[in-house]
Amino acid sequence: MSISDILERCKQNDRRAQLQLYRKYSDGMYYVAFRFLRNAADAEEAMQEGFVKAFAKLHQYNGEVTFGAWLKRIVINRSIDMLKAKKLELIAINEQVLGTVDEHNDWTVDDGITLDQIKAAIEELPERYRYAVMLFLIEGYDHQEISEILDITEVASRTLIHRGKKKLQEKLKHHYHGTGY
Repeated sequence: MSISDILERCKQNDRRAQLQLYRKYSDGMYYVAFRFLRNAADAEEAMQEGFVKAFAKLHQYNGEVTFGAWLKRIVINRSIDMLKAKKLELIAINEQVLGTVDEHNDWTVDDGITLDQIKAAIEELPERYRYAVMLFLIEGYDHQEISEILDITEVASRTLIHRGKKKLQEKLKHHYHGTGY
């Protein structure tokens, strides 16, 4: 049975179809939430609440993106809401001080560095950079999407990511290659 068939059955409140959809996406959505919340119970809660919201709002799903991408956005938003509720607020940036950021800056890391090492280094970034960098590098969102998710401007998104990538590069250079290349 195709995803579109399952989604149609879910729109009719077919519990078996909902369970089928849940089983297909729950593990991936849990890991998405866990990357943000870094706590198994909170990630489980964000994932569960994401599914509840998705089933309630399924009539709004229009197929412009895959269902998985649509659900992922809901889970990320729920995870960020949970962080905000715990007073782990992102630091606002004063746009007048920012200036412009060169988006085409060279950002490379040594070929010997693995994705897991990059993810671990991202976890060590200051919070104000961590979520923007995670959304950009790991989740693949663009600046417009990040600005909507984090409730910041696109300029702030570009700046956070630019500065966060610089800090990430430094961490990777020092952690995995001593004091330099």
